Amino acid sequence: MRIAYISTYPPIHCGIGEYTRFLVTALSGIHPSGEYFILAERSVGEEYIDPGSKARIIPTFRRQDPKSFYDIVDALKEIRGVDVLHIQHEYGIYSGDRRLLEVLTDIRLRGLAKTVIITLHSVHHPLSPDEEKWDAVRFQRALSDHVDAIIVHSSPQEFELQSQDLSFSLIHRIPHGTFVNPYLAEPRILIAKKLGIDSLRLESPIISLAGFLHKHKGLDTLVEALEYIGNRRLTVIIGGELKDSSIKEYLEKIDRNKLVFTDKYLTSTEILSIAALADIIVMPYHDIRGLYSVSGILHLSMGTLKPIIGTRVPKLVELYSYAPQLVVPSMNPRALAEKIMWTVKNYDMATAYASQLYSYAVRTEWRRMARRHLHLYRVLLRSNHSNSRINL
Repeated sequence: MRIAYISTYPPIHCGIGEYTRFLVTALSGIHPSGEYFILAERSVGEEYIDPGSKARIIPTFRRQDPKSFYDIVDALKEIRGVDVLHIQHEYGIYSGDRRLLEVLTDIRLRGLAKTVIITLHSVHHPLSPDEEKWDAVRFQRALSDHVDAIIVHSSPQEFELQSQDLSFSLIHRIPHGTFVNPYLAEPRILIAKKLGIDSLRLESPIISLAGFLHKHKGLDTLVEALEYIGNRRLTVIIGGELKDSSIKEYLEKIDRNKLVFTDKYLTSTEILSIAALADIIVMPYHDIRGLYSVSGILHLSMGTLKPIIGTRVPKLVELYSYAPQLVVPSMNPRALAEKIMWTVKNYDMATAYASQLYSYAVRTEWRRMARRHLHLYRVLLRSNHSNSRINL
């Protein structure tokens, strides 16, 4: 099977690229006879072979440049077509521009792919008067004429697309993949050393927040929650690439003796290490009105088998579904502070409350999700067999 993904990819700092790398690496492990191509953003640099996934990374398009999407056709011609073309879609990369759909139509007419699939990592609801949001909704509604399957990660995404009159049979829910944290057995002192953290500064309970640091991450809520907690001895590890300069104001409000801050892009290994180091992982996310997605950081964290405290927002619907006792209202620092302190005092009970979440983490392990993808590819290829000839 020859599979091509249209996606960002490392070394570009992008969650979608990391997701694609995890998926293709898992796929190549269960289906080593496959050929894998990534038609990537041009800023990925020179063409190369990823040693982990064995995929050929081909710089092809430019982010938010619809004219460059037509170069995808040329890239597919160069590799003489594929069995499966799978778009990893995020509006911040491709926008809601219909020219991507025109490219998919051209690919079908030329017979450069036997089946075409799109994963919508974000699904928009038409709540906002913002014209850009309506472009996204129009894009979603038009997909049924251009792809054989739409993959989403959560039930809110699935039902939102159905409400926009997309066929139920076109939509497939495959959860985001999860890592069972490989660093759980390592001593904290060694994990801290690898992260460049002075282990003598760490005082339990250790609370962590990691990932891209933008205004919707809820750092303001965490800072206010820490003020409610007061002078209690603890450590807060915050790590990730700053996406909003205003966040620095909140960081300056945290007691320097309690804060360990890493201002850089974190690899998945580093995020897993921080999660392994923590006693409690917090995700005080804000709601983004009219947007349905899931948290990649949640899936990197929940395989750590630690209590995760989050907010009641669509992005954390899986946490809310499997560990509702650890979820608080969004933008409510007092509730967050009370939940943190309750978890510290009742740690064993909090861990028990999260047991269903840990079970879900095992069920969504990356190789299992890769098998779900592979099964879908095979089903679609069988159903499209009569149109499978490649015409260059």
